Amino acid sequence: MKARFKYRIYPKPGQKYRLAKLFGCVRVVWNDSLACCQEKYTLREKKPTNTELQKQFITQSKNTEDREWLSEVSAIPLQQSLNDLNQAYQNFFKSTKGERKGRPIKPPKFKSRKSKQTARFTKGGFKIGQHKVYLAKIGKLKIVWSRELPAPPSSVTVIKDSAHRYFLSFVVEIQPEILPQTDNSVGIDLGVKTFATFSDGTKVDAPKPLKKRIKKLRKLSKSLSHKTKGSKRYEKARVRVAKFHAKLKDTRTDFLHKLSTKIIRENQTVVLEDLNVSGMVKNRKLSRAISDLGWRTFRTFLEGKAEKYGRDFRVISRWEPTSQTCSSCGFKGGKLDLQVREWECLNCGAKHVLRQECSNKYISRGRAVRDTKRTRRQA
Repeated sequence: MKARFKYRIYPKPGQKYRLAKLFGCVRVVWNDSLACCQEKYTLREKKPTNTELQKQFITQSKNTEDREWLSEVSAIPLQQSLNDLNQAYQNFFKSTKGERKGRPIKPPKFKSRKSKQTARFTKGGFKIGQHKVYLAKIGKLKIVWSRELPAPPSSVTVIKDSAHRYFLSFVVEIQPEILPQTDNSVGIDLGVKTFATFSDGTKVDAPKPLKKRIKKLRKLSKSLSHKTKGSKRYEKARVRVAKFHAKLKDTRTDFLHKLSTKIIRENQTVVLEDLNVSGMVKNRKLSRAISDLGWRTFRTFLEGKAEKYGRDFRVISRWEPTSQTCSSCGFKGGKLDLQVREWECLNCGAKHVLRQECSNKYISRGRAVRDTKRTRRQA
């Protein structure tokens, strides 16, 4: 199986200039090719193949006055950019035909210089040293090896995020590490007030980095809104906001990685509920709290680590009445009101205690809203 290993790099001013030129060339080749494909689609003509696009927008464009500066960077990232465009169109076509699982995929979009910038090098375009990594026509970049690479990488992607931080992401082929089997199994219920409640009663609270620093975010956003767009002060304020969001993301990702690793190492079977996160985020009162938790990222981490360490990961349908089903005999007790926190199975007599996610004030508030609506209908 393939895995990614990401490391921080610190390029020099001259290397930053060459990287900016590389990102711009990759972006131009992508946008030119995408514009050509969209024009062919408008004229109801066949989409050009990947070979034809590379010949037209890389090989031939280098001989023109408008695009002669494409020869100043390595050709490998330019070719990989068009390979990514071709793969994006294939995924889009398969999604429209129903041949691809998951949610529908939209067609590729044009790249902007204001968003995250990437460029991928394959074998022949990079060389790994003890303290530095050489990239073709960029130079030797200083890198911080936070952990050792398990095998020689097949490709490396240089990344510049919106906070002006630089990273190298290596793709490495690894072998799954099968952990010793255990008899433990756990079911996880995700929530807003408590991030995760396990089947054994253990509760885990989320760090909620955005909720703790919401005042600082408002202050930075207010400062950004007072600057003139395009000025130097606006760019400095934008970078401060980007660094703030990057710190929030790192805090959240670190928590999710540690929790998912602990769960996978201690349990043989992990069961999680299938939540409609994209639909729940549309609730304007809960969207910020749900986004601050990272439910979907947590599920992705569990799936990947279960495959890596040989664990059994299962997902229960969101329509499965788990709160109404007896865990001892499987008898369904029927629909329960929100204020019911304990119930006894009519078949085997087992007692069940439901999780206290909602407090009494929310229950009483819901009753008041229902009574108000009932009064209006009667009137």
